[in-house]
Amino acid sequence: MFESCRGRQGTNRGIDPPNPYNYGVDFKKDDIVIYPQHGACKVKGTKKQDFFGTGKKEEYLILETIINEMTLRVPLAKLDEVGVRPPVSPDELEDLVAVLSKADPRVPSNWSRRFKNHQEKLKSGDVYQVAEVVRNLAARNRDASLSAAERTMYERARTNLISEIQPARKCTKEEAEEFLNQALEKGVLKPAKVAKKKVEAEKKPVETDDADLDDDL
Repeated sequence: MFESCRGRQGTNRGIDPPNPYNYGVDFKKDDIVIYPQHGACKVKGTKKQDFFGTGKKEEYLILETIINEMTLRVPLAKLDEVGVRPPVSPDELEDLVAVLSKADPRVPSNWSRRFKNHQEKLKSGDVYQVAEVVRNLAARNRDASLSAAERTMYERARTNLISEIQPARKCTKEEAEEFLNQALEKGVLKPAKVAKKKVEAEKKPVETDDADLDDDL
């Protein structure tokens, strides 16, 4: 569906500016888009190529991932099928925080079911489902150590989500990561001290001033 290869940053040799009218595509050069499982990417252009030696060239959208500058080539005719889309808007960040800050998410206890469920969410490319994976695995990591496979999934999901938050907030990668952490700290990663103080406050008996009672008597 796409070919990926390592490329130098800013290399545009042989790449034409995207045509916003082909296949209903409205992505323009230097636009930021989201590619499922790769996170935020920058549009570099379009190029006609014949990868399969059929003698018929197909037009591809050339993308460069923000995180590690990997080049992706996606057929223009299959952008919708692949799930390439614009990043979340600033107005949608509040909804994203609501998902991330849910305190007690229901997560399958069975490892196989949980892993498969999270894989499907990541493949969907939906930002809210990616946020659910980050939240659920953060909660799991809080209560028990993640397996090597789930830890890799957790880090990848976090990285992809951070790469999407960054352009929405027009901030640095570090600021986007802090935004994510603060959202999680409202729910599954609420600091232990805060939670402990709340419990202690609820259990603390009401103290009565004996001197005041004597005066009343």
